[in-house]
Amino acid sequence: MMRAMRCLAAAAAIALMPAWALAATAQEQLHAFVASVTAATGAFTQSTTGGPQGQPRPAQTGTFTFQRPGKFKWAVQKPYEQLIVADGKQVYQYDPDLAQVTVRKVDQAIGTSPAAILFGSGSLEQSFDVSALPARDGLEWLRAKPRNTDAGFSRVDIGFKDNLPARIELLDAFGQTTRVELSNITPNPKINAQDFQFTPPKGVDVVNM
Repeated sequence: MMRAMRCLAAAAAIALMPAWALAATAQEQLHAFVASVTAATGAFTQSTTGGPQGQPRPAQTGTFTFQRPGKFKWAVQKPYEQLIVADGKQVYQYDPDLAQVTVRKVDQAIGTSPAAILFGSGSLEQSFDVSALPARDGLEWLRAKPRNTDAGFSRVDIGFKDNLPARIELLDAFGQTTRVELSNITPNPKINAQDFQFTPPKGVDVVNM
């Protein structure tokens, strides 16, 4: 009887714990995401504020697809089209308005960028100093600061829910904050290999970095 009472008391204590006490930490959710999600599709909304000019830029919306390691497609649809495709070896950034394609090696383009956190396959701690942040907006948060001073940004905060990234907030070297809201994420879908292939359209300038 006493043992049963202790079990009931323990169960009651767990039930009365606040939600944040039961939730997995952001680092645990990130590790679970990297370990179990080898590919995904979803949608995003991206906005940038602050910086020298201090004026917010128009929000961008679009879709994304990724497959580890180092393959992804980031397609901006509004307010103007822009496409970033990585085939595992090279990253193509296509701007139809400028009629220009910029080509970089995957290691150069991703490296210690925020893309490495979500699309890479290595250990986060190898390239970033990681620390926990207080929960807010219903998300569990972590902060990653690049160990490389040439990363181009000061820090990136990532909010997780149900082992999936839901929001990214990046502070760059110019004092600008870029917020990316991720939604409609489908883990491990069937993906066509052609999604990560890109051929520059005829007549556009191709710049190899």
